[in-house]
Amino acid sequence: MIRFLLDENFNGKIVRGLRARKPDVDMIRVQDTEISGADDPTVLEWAAKEGRILLTHDLDTMTKYANERIEQGLPLAGVIFVRDTLPIAKVIDDLLAVLGASEASEWENRTDFLPL
Repeated sequence: MIRFLLDENFNGKIVRGLRARKPDVDMIRVQDTEISGADDPTVLEWAAKEGRILLTHDLDTMTKYANERIEQGLPLAGVIFVRDTLPIAKVIDDLLAVLGASEASEWENRTDFLPL
């Protein structure tokens, strides 16, 4: 089962739209956890421990830290980078495709960008 962790800057309209289309989606926002306000490496470590794929708009620094984890052989549950210029409906459709057509294990130690 795919479980998401939403980075603190993740678009709430996408979250609401995804929940409206798939009410049982398992996702939690960083700000609703004990790591609220934490730096990127801490967010990635927590996501890995919890088995949650990180959804983020942070293409500037999160890519660096995710790639460093992979290079160092540290676990990564997966990261999906979402450009904040993409149409919300397209992002929701792509995330629904991820949920419907893949398993969590396929995202381990992997990063990808939307659109797929």
